[in-house]
Amino acid sequence: MVYNVIGLMSGSSLDGLDIAYVRLEEVRGKWEYAIEQTRCVPYPTEWVTHLRQAARLSVGDFLKLHTAYGRYTGETVKAFMDDHDLEHKVHFIASHGHTVFHEPGSRTTFQLGDGATIASVTGLPVICDLRAMDVALGGQGAPIVPIGDRMLFSGYDYLLNIGGIANVTVQGPNGSYAYDICPANQALNALAHRLGKTMDEGGELAAAGNYLPDVDAALRGAEYYRRTPPKSLSNQEAVAIAIRAIEDQQHDVKDLLHTMTVHIAGRIAAAIHQTPVTNPAPQMLITGGGAFNTFLTEEIKKQLLGAVSVIVPDDEVVMYKEALIMALIGALRWREEVNVLSGVTGAERDSSGGAIWLP
Repeated sequence: MVYNVIGLMSGSSLDGLDIAYVRLEEVRGKWEYAIEQTRCVPYPTEWVTHLRQAARLSVGDFLKLHTAYGRYTGETVKAFMDDHDLEHKVHFIASHGHTVFHEPGSRTTFQLGDGATIASVTGLPVICDLRAMDVALGGQGAPIVPIGDRMLFSGYDYLLNIGGIANVTVQGPNGSYAYDICPANQALNALAHRLGKTMDEGGELAAAGNYLPDVDAALRGAEYYRRTPPKSLSNQEAVAIAIRAIEDQQHDVKDLLHTMTVHIAGRIAAAIHQTPVTNPAPQMLITGGGAFNTFLTEEIKKQLLGAVSVIVPDDEVVMYKEALIMALIGALRWREEVNVLSGVTGAERDSSGGAIWLP
C-alpha cells in the first residue's frame, strides 16, 4: 500500500513550519519512504510573537489563535502544493501542530492549529492531535517519534534529534525507549538573539567564547535531570532550566553560548553513557537543526569519548525527519494501527492517536 502524505512539524525553536511531501510504502509489514518535496517556511515576526505568547492568552483569544494558526497552516500548505503541482496527488495531511501546553501529570496537552480549519482550507483529510490519546492514557505524550525510528531507521542504536529540545531514542533487541534530554536550540537561539542573530550559525559564536563552570554547574542542578524515564520536557520547563544562562547579564554572550553548548553536549553524552546497548560498535544518527551546529556536534563527539559512532545524514533527513515521521504516524492512524508506543511514554497501553478531520 502506498500513501502520499504531507507531514507538518513546528518545534519549540520557532524557526518555522516544516513541510515534507513523502511517499510511504508498506509491504508485508515493512515500511519504506521517499522524501519527494520539502520546505521550511520561516515564521513571520508576528507569528513568532503569537506562538511564544499563546499560553498566556485568555480562553477566547486562545481559541481564536488556534483557528487562525490552523488557517495560516492550511494556506501555507496550499501554497506549497501549488508550487509543486501536488493537486490530486496527496492522500492526506498529518499535522503535529505547535505545542503550547504540555502537562502529562494532569493528562493534558495541547497542540495549536485547528485540524478542521486546515482541512477546510486545503480540501484534504487532516490527522492531528497526535499526542492527546497517549496523554489521556497516562503517558508522557513524548517523544512520539520512536515508532518512526523503529519502522524507518532501525539500523541505528541511537537516534538523537536536536531541535528546540534534544531527545533521544535508544533501540535494542528488547525494544526501544526514548525521552527528552535537555533544552537545546531554543536556549541557544535566545542567546543568539541578544547579539542580533536568529541563531548561532554553525556554532561559530559559541566556539569564540569561553567556558563558565559556575554557570554550567547551575544548569546541571535542574531537578529534571534527576528524573528517570519515561519523562518529557514542556517548552516552559525547558526555558526554566536554561533561564540561568538566558537571563545572565554578567557574562559575555559568547561565553554563555559556549557554556550552554557544552552543557547540551554534556547532557546528551551522559544520556548515551547511561543507556548502553549490546551492539559492540553502536551508531548514533543526529538530526534536527542542531545537527548543523558544528561546534555542538564536535563537542558531543568529544564528550562521548569514542564510545559511539556519530552520523549526520544528508540535509533532507536532518531537517525533515520529524515531519517525515509525522506523515508515518498519520498513515498508521489512517490504518487504525498503533502509532504511539507505551513502552516509551509510560502510558497504560499502546495507542493509535490522532483526530481525523474530513473536508
